[in-house]
Amino acid sequence: MARTIVERELTAPVALCGPDGRLNPDAVGWTRTPLHDTSGIDGRRVWGRNKRWEYWAITTPTHIVALTVSSIDYAAVHAILVHDRRDGSTIDRSAIAPLGGSATLPASLGDGPARTRTKAIEIDLDELADGSGTRLRGRAEGVRFDIIAHRPAGHESLGVVVPWSSRRFQYTVKDVARPATGWLEVGDRPVERIELPEGESWAVLDHGRGRWPYKMIWNWGAASGVVDGRTIGLQLGGRWTDGTGSTENAVVVDGRLHKISEELDWEYDESDWLAPWRIHGEHAELRFEPFWDRVSATELVVFGSHGHQCFGHYSGWVDADGERIEVTGLLGWAEDVRNRW
Repeated sequence: MARTIVERELTAPVALCGPDGRLNPDAVGWTRTPLHDTSGIDGRRVWGRNKRWEYWAITTPTHIVALTVSSIDYAAVHAILVHDRRDGSTIDRSAIAPLGGSATLPASLGDGPARTRTKAIEIDLDELADGSGTRLRGRAEGVRFDIIAHRPAGHESLGVVVPWSSRRFQYTVKDVARPATGWLEVGDRPVERIELPEGESWAVLDHGRGRWPYKMIWNWGAASGVVDGRTIGLQLGGRWTDGTGSTENAVVVDGRLHKISEELDWEYDESDWLAPWRIHGEHAELRFEPFWDRVSATELVVFGSHGHQCFGHYSGWVDADGERIEVTGLLGWAEDVRNRW
C-alpha cells in the first residue's frame, strides 16, 4: 500500500538544536541545499549520544572507493576501502581510536575541513576555495588517492531531519551524482596508478550529525550515472525513518532534486544478499541486482555494527514530480545495517 506523507521543504537557515540541546521543531523538514546549523552536536551540551560522520563513496568502471571520518564521542571510527571490480580483490583498512581526538569534523557542513590522523589511516576532506567541489585525499597501507568530487553549478542535494524524539534526532545530507576526477594508487611493489575516467566516475556524500537511540536498523541505497544523456542520481532510505514523518527518498535529474515523499518498501533475501532486491511504492519501481556484498562487523563492549552493503545496478523507474524517469543499469549500492552503540 502507498505510504505517501506530507513533508515540509525548508528554504531558510535554521539551527538543528535549541539552547537546551534538544531538537529545534523548526528544523524538521528537508532541503535542496545545506541550511542546518549543527554546531550543537559537539558533546558540550549532551555527551555520549552524539554521532558525527563524513562518508564518501566513489564508483568507477573498474573500482569502488569508500572512506569514513567519524566520531561517536567516546570513540572515533575511520575507514578506507578499495574494491577492484576487475578481479574482485579488496583493500579494507580501518582504525578505532578512543574518544574523538583523531577526528577533525566541521561543526556544520562546509564550515571547514574533515581530517583524521592515525597510524593506519590518514584522510583529508577539503572544500575547494571557489565552491566548485570537494577534494578527497587519503592514505593507508597499499592505497593512496587524490580525488575531486565536483559540484556543478546549481547542483542540489537532499538534507533531511529525522525526528525520533526531542532528545533523539538525526540530520543527514545525501549528495549523489557528483562527477569525480583524480587518481587512485594501489599496491606497493609495484604501484598501479588508476586515473578516474571523466564522465564515468561518480562521488556520493553521506554527511551526518545527530543524537541516536541505542539500537537502530536502516536501509540505504544510492546510485549515479548517465541514462539517455541525462545525469541521474538515486537516493533511497528506509526503516530508520519509518513513522517519523520524514523520508530520505529522492531522485536528482541533471542536478535538480525531486523529493519522493513516500515510505518505500524494501524487499530482499537475507539468506542470499546477492539475489535481486526490490524497492518500490507508488512513486518508484526499482530492481537492484548486486555483484558484490561488502560484509562488515564490529563487536565491542560499548558498540557494535553489522552490515551488508551490496554494490550493483539499478533498473526501473522513479517519479520526478510527475515525470517518469527510466533507470537502466545505474551503478550504486543498497545496504542493510544493524547498529548498537
